Amino acid sequence: MNRRAPIVAGVIAVAVALLAVFLLVLPKMSDVTTTEEELQTAEDQEVALAAQLDALEDAQAAAPETEQEIAAIDAQVPPTAELPSLFLLLQGAADRSAVDFFSFTPGTPAPNAGGTYSSIASQVTVSGGYFAIDEFLFLLETLPRAAKVTTLAVGQSGASTGGTTTSTSNLQLQVTVEFYTTDVSAGPGSIPGPSEISGTGA
Repeated sequence: MNRRAPIVAGVIAVAVALLAVFLLVLPKMSDVTTTEEELQTAEDQEVALAAQLDALEDAQAAAPETEQEIAAIDAQVPPTAELPSLFLLLQGAADRSAVDFFSFTPGTPAPNAGGTYSSIASQVTVSGGYFAIDEFLFLLETLPRAAKVTTLAVGQSGASTGGTTTSTSNLQLQVTVEFYTTDVSAGPGSIPGPSEISGTGA
């Protein structure tokens, strides 16, 4: 009986040790693993937040330049047709180039096939000397508003005297120019609606 007592005691001790491992050690190991995973997740989130912060700081630093670019694009392709201001731009170009005659007849705005903008096919006619015509074309190409010349014709300007037409040394330029707006409902019945403007100057 005394010989079995140490064996029984040893078995009990092993059982207690195993029970302690299952009840105390293994849960703690699981908690450690969970804590490590949570720590890794937190570190990953910190890295992601730091990257977002850097991006936001870069965007904030570039904000003034971005605002200038947006303003320039809005000026080139405004949100409405703005035909009165367009007429003033062209009239200013005619005055600066010192042409003898200027007329502007805007067309009806028409949306493009993709429905992302509207184009305004307009007729512009000027007459004057060669250098005046050349200067007007340069100013037309460098307008603050986006423009695309689709047709261009240059001929000798005629002067009417007593019912007859005599040729002069002046030239007459006739161009079809497309201007643009991001308003895809800029046609008849739209808000603010189309404007018809034509002008002549001498």
